[in-house]
Amino acid sequence: MHLSRRTLLAATGATAAVAATSATALVATAGAAQAQAVAADGAAATVGVDALLQRAEALLTGGAFDASDADFAAAVAALDTTAKGLWNTLDRSAGRTALWPDLSPVTDPGNFGQSYTRLRTLATAWATPGTSLAGSAETADALVAALRFAHDTAYNPAKRETGNWWFWEIGAPRALMDCSVLLRDRLPAADLTDYLAVVDRFCPDADRRTNSPTLAETGANRTDKAVIVALRGLLGQDAAKLASARDALSDVRDSGRNSLFRYTGSGDGFYEDGSFVQHDVVAYTGTYGVVLLGGAAYLLSLLAGSEWAVTDPKVSVMYEAVERSFAPVVFDGLMMDAVRGRAVSRERAGDHRDGAAAVAAILLLATGAPAAYADRWRELVKGWLTRNRTTPFAALATLPQLALAKAVLNDSGIPAGERTTGHFVFADMDRVVHRQPRWTCTLSLSSKRISAYEAGNGENLHGWYTGDGMTYLYDGDDLGQYNDGFWPTVDPYRLPGTTVDTRQRTDLGTGAGTSTYRPTNAIAGGAVLHDRYGASAMELIGPAGTTLRAKKSWFLLDNAVIALGAGITSSDGRAVETVVENRSLGPDGTQRLLVDAARQPDGQGWTKEFDRARWAHVDGVGGYVFPDATALHALREERTGPWRAINTGADTGGSTDPVTRRYVTLWVDHGVSPTDAGYAYVLLPGATAAATAVWSYSRPVRIVANDATAQAVEARRHGLTAVNFWGAGTAAGITASGPASVLVQRRGPELTVAVADPSRTQTSLTVELPFSANRVVTADDSVSVTTGRRPVLTVAVGGSRGHTHTVTLS
Repeated sequence: MHLSRRTLLAATGATAAVAATSATALVATAGAAQAQAVAADGAAATVGVDALLQRAEALLTGGAFDASDADFAAAVAALDTTAKGLWNTLDRSAGRTALWPDLSPVTDPGNFGQSYTRLRTLATAWATPGTSLAGSAETADALVAALRFAHDTAYNPAKRETGNWWFWEIGAPRALMDCSVLLRDRLPAADLTDYLAVVDRFCPDADRRTNSPTLAETGANRTDKAVIVALRGLLGQDAAKLASARDALSDVRDSGRNSLFRYTGSGDGFYEDGSFVQHDVVAYTGTYGVVLLGGAAYLLSLLAGSEWAVTDPKVSVMYEAVERSFAPVVFDGLMMDAVRGRAVSRERAGDHRDGAAAVAAILLLATGAPAAYADRWRELVKGWLTRNRTTPFAALATLPQLALAKAVLNDSGIPAGERTTGHFVFADMDRVVHRQPRWTCTLSLSSKRISAYEAGNGENLHGWYTGDGMTYLYDGDDLGQYNDGFWPTVDPYRLPGTTVDTRQRTDLGTGAGTSTYRPTNAIAGGAVLHDRYGASAMELIGPAGTTLRAKKSWFLLDNAVIALGAGITSSDGRAVETVVENRSLGPDGTQRLLVDAARQPDGQGWTKEFDRARWAHVDGVGGYVFPDATALHALREERTGPWRAINTGADTGGSTDPVTRRYVTLWVDHGVSPTDAGYAYVLLPGATAAATAVWSYSRPVRIVANDATAQAVEARRHGLTAVNFWGAGTAAGITASGPASVLVQRRGPELTVAVADPSRTQTSLTVELPFSANRVVTADDSVSVTTGRRPVLTVAVGGSRGHTHTVTLS
């Protein structure tokens, strides 16, 4: 099977430059080269263009590796299999009109874009010892001729951009430059001149969009283009181009406005809270963020020790992003779908592949980073690699990526890092990640600031509700949940955690270009206490065509997630549902379902309504508790769908082959046109049935409010009270002057309070507490306190963008 453009992005780094090289080559490329950046006499080292081109080649082929090693042999065999398939179907006839029959006409941007990526795969195989095409004169001649054909027929300076700009300005020129690096000793000078000219036409610099010269490139697109310009500079021995590529990372042209080495406060890029946004309003750490990280790592390594080496001290932003932005959203090597945007619909680029791309980028970056960073990253990555036995990295990695990973795995001095734990509120991209030692819960929220979904170019056709509070549960024993046929088979109207109008929807993103949908609600986000507990909220305001409104809260504790809904109202004459769970059981799963201790049938198509369910349990997943004895619906079903149904993209479109998976679904039916309806349920990830039953009867967490004013819980065992206020009001003895997320914990004589304004509509917020305090122990600069029998906090929330403010009293 050939690799598409975005599959290459994830698995081989078509945009992120494979994001790795062999351990030996990398030491020379990054570590040693940077160590030699200053010569003994104090003069700057000058690694020449030829040496940099050799590095670029090693970044594609892996450089030197032990061919007798079973893992490397398998990687070579995988490359060879793919390349032979492409070689056997490559049209080499004199009268050809396309390079491959399925990519005709070659003049279509998607077709010539993919043609170049296939040619790169062939060129990589030709340049890699051990493949059946390695060093073949016939192959080299055919590649030279194919590149000339593509240039003369489809992609040359005389052409005008049509269709998707990405193929013209990033996809095709990057693959073309990679091919030129690999074939540089075989390319006629006139051909190389032609290829440099076409890059100069469509990607002359990394600062501006060629088809829209007033548009400054940002984020991953800027990185992509910087790599292209650097390779063009090397191949053309053009010092100015190399300097331009380096300077683009720091955006010298615009005085750092779009620098990749800065924290942004709006639009694209990394935020100080760990968020990463691309396309202005989309949470995109898992795809565009990985591309940016990989591309930056590539250029740091490629140019190290040369006169064009990256020396911007603010590169530390990229180093900090590894643990601040990426580590919280990678679970045992899988990249969380909540930050992969429309990529969830790509059959050949699942969470395991985007996770592998992140691993590769981090390992490459580590080769030249200060030891204080690099040592921690290698431990982190080793933990991911050793725990992920469902989709092992070696099965996904290219030779360059594999070499770096094996160097870490084989180093007994590097311990395997434990799973990341803690509560993370990524307020700047409306995501919440709650990580426990054995499981993780991730919330995908949206607001007028961050889109509910992105679709376009035929991708993510059924992503309607992915940003409406979709709740992801990750378990170390079930790493295939979201990458084993989940997206083409799950009922898109019943995503876990969402409250939905059951109306039929039309496909999204069927036209050219991408588009986003931002709802009109202001409240989305929450507060975090002690990096351990969280209170999150989202006001749900349905899109055009529905009057649905709801107030949704999640309280995330050590072993439980309490989900509350209130004010659920609609006047459209349709039923409204809240989905508690919709879990894939795999192709033939029959995991036991209990409801109030009674085992339910495991036949497909079984469904039942339980009038007063108190708890449920699914083997291998966990427990569900319903404190108010809920009317619960349950369903077992076998669902079939092709990937093509959710992605028809030119280069990412899924196959038409049917995929079948079994699901167990639990939901609450609020009826037709409900008025002020609500729900309450507790997720107990990983809990046994016995523990679920005990939790149901012992009620260690008490719900004290669930209405349109506030939603609140008390966990008395932990001395914890958590409230989401929807406006001014009082709940659990706490009073707030406006919308707020508040957590209060009493431990001994001390009282710690965390406050956030998830609406970002206020400049100041006051919170009155029901516990006396006469001394301020610590307080953020934004918090002032009036102590006494009922202390009052005045929190300057204006400009804090929904982030948490903390104070400790005694």
